Amino acid sequence: MKSDVRSDPRSDTKPGTTSDLPPGAWPPGPEAPAPRRRGLGARARGRLTRWLLLLVLAVLSVPFVFPTWWMATSSLKPMSEILRRVPTIWPQDPSLEAYGRVFTLQPFAQQYWNSLYIAVLVTVGTMLVAAMAGYAFARIRFPGANALFVLVLVGLLVPSEVTIVPLFRIVNSLGLINTHWPLVVIPVLGAPAVLAVFIMRQFFLGLPTELEEAGRIDGLGRWGVFWRIAVPLSRSALGAVAIFTFLKSWNLYLEPVVYLSSKENFTLPQALTQYVDAYGGPMWNVQLAATTLTVLPVLAVFLVAQKQFVQGLAHSGLKG
Repeated sequence: MKSDVRSDPRSDTKPGTTSDLPPGAWPPGPEAPAPRRRGLGARARGRLTRWLLLLVLAVLSVPFVFPTWWMATSSLKPMSEILRRVPTIWPQDPSLEAYGRVFTLQPFAQQYWNSLYIAVLVTVGTMLVAAMAGYAFARIRFPGANALFVLVLVGLLVPSEVTIVPLFRIVNSLGLINTHWPLVVIPVLGAPAVLAVFIMRQFFLGLPTELEEAGRIDGLGRWGVFWRIAVPLSRSALGAVAIFTFLKSWNLYLEPVVYLSSKENFTLPQALTQYVDAYGGPMWNVQLAATTLTVLPVLAVFLVAQKQFVQGLAHSGLKG
């Protein structure tokens, strides 16, 4: 007689399976795959790529760095070495004589001060006017705002050579010839400030309106919202405007030539053309020494405000 007793299925389990675990123990999970190690070949390729990129950037920077290097080193050379058929990269007999002649041949220190304080006044004035005008175009709604802004932008399309004659007649009628007033007032209130107004308007358009509404709830008026909220938040845009304006005023040449006539009132771009010998030929070493001294403030301004310069371009929509 056959037995009806069925065999226990657990009896068929193999050793080491779940049935062999003590009560309350968790079954072992699958083994984690071993982490893949980055091969030495990938690291070597990454380093090679970085070095190649640095090499390419160094080669591309040569056309920009070499003129500055040539200017600075040639200011330490005599005229005979500058005019040599085979140029020298480093002066064979460096000398600071040209730098001394920069200040003895004409009042270069006074001319340096003229350019410096004119550039500072123009920069501060342009920042103030551009911030107020840009905020007005971005936040204040009034009839004809868009048409007026387009009219302001037309100033970017008008070359300064076109307006120099009527401006000269106006300045002459006011008796301001051979003074620095035209070099300060016209750039602040004229067409040169249009780009600054555009940058500030684009920045203020990107500011959240909730910040202004919070200021109004705290009791601030229009001027308070502008001066206490909008202006502190626009430091990056103001930095870009400051660099643009300072560079333009520092390198201004046509207007000083038209409005100024005495060496004591000259600015640096106009003064650099005055270093000539008795025959009217340029004194290259002296001119290059004066130019090297002229570049220093521009380089200092850019190094100090380069972060604000890049951020201002990014927020104003002028990034390329």
